[in-house]
Amino acid sequence: MVMTKIVRVRAPGGIEQFEVAEVALAPPAADEIRVRQTAIGVNFVDIYQRAGLYPMPPAGIPGIEGVGLVSAIGDGVTTLAVGDRIAYAGAPVGAYAAERNLPAWRGIRLPAALSDARVASVFVKGITAHMLLHKVYPVGSGTWVLAHSAAGGLGQLLTRWAVHLGATVIGTVGSEAKAALARTAGAQHVIVGRDADFGAHVADITGGRGVDVAFDGVGGSTLARTFACVRPFGVVASIGQSAGAIPPVDVSELGPRRSLMLARPSVLAYMNNAMEYRRAAEAVLAAMEAGILPGEGVAYRLDEAAKAQGELEAGRTSGALYLVP
Repeated sequence: MVMTKIVRVRAPGGIEQFEVAEVALAPPAADEIRVRQTAIGVNFVDIYQRAGLYPMPPAGIPGIEGVGLVSAIGDGVTTLAVGDRIAYAGAPVGAYAAERNLPAWRGIRLPAALSDARVASVFVKGITAHMLLHKVYPVGSGTWVLAHSAAGGLGQLLTRWAVHLGATVIGTVGSEAKAALARTAGAQHVIVGRDADFGAHVADITGGRGVDVAFDGVGGSTLARTFACVRPFGVVASIGQSAGAIPPVDVSELGPRRSLMLARPSVLAYMNNAMEYRRAAEAVLAAMEAGILPGEGVAYRLDEAAKAQGELEAGRTSGALYLVP
């Protein structure tokens, strides 16, 4: 066995529950690889894991994505070799570690043109955007999209990709500074202010039509106010709750008057299908190489995971964050 540095959660709660430790790492089992990580993506799902909203394995190590070098392989592994540079995402949870084991099928070889830091900043967020734009609602030329938190890590990628597909994007942000980021990402219209009357603004922008699809990762009271933004038979996708728990939804708010479809998609579930995972991963890497999904996030040391999560949770960041072991 080898020893590896990890960040784990002692008990569900705030960032004060994090601790840094050294633990023994067993050799990779059959069909597993060991990865010596160089960059680890930080996502809101990690915060939900730490807080106890999403389950974690008994080891208490959060994180769902990383980039690194294959340092060992288990029996039966033929698709990857020691020394391969890969990215991975999805279950099993446990990415906040200097080195870890995971199923070999999760490993996606990386093109030389993409840096570790850039991939760790984009990979899961890009797969999430792929799920939303292709699986949840097929976005294309002429589609109207509403993207909440358009200046965030996911919001910027979602906006860029949707615009590339031909959509018109209305982004919402919390400040004028973040409005500039949303516009740089390609949002043609930006609504500033978390307490803004989204429905009225969207009606004005679209001539009363409403958007075809709305993506809401804010949660709290925002989801209910988003219903007024979407045209009849359009889709509202609830993809997170950065502003807090989502109150129960009265089905009469969806229809028959509004005739809306409400989706609650999980990127973890999306990535559990090996075929869709690989298809989405390859599409994300291709979009990165083509410049559709640019950007490199802000780096924190692995032992600064609490600081990184705290700043993300408080909304003091724009764009992506990643950890360096």
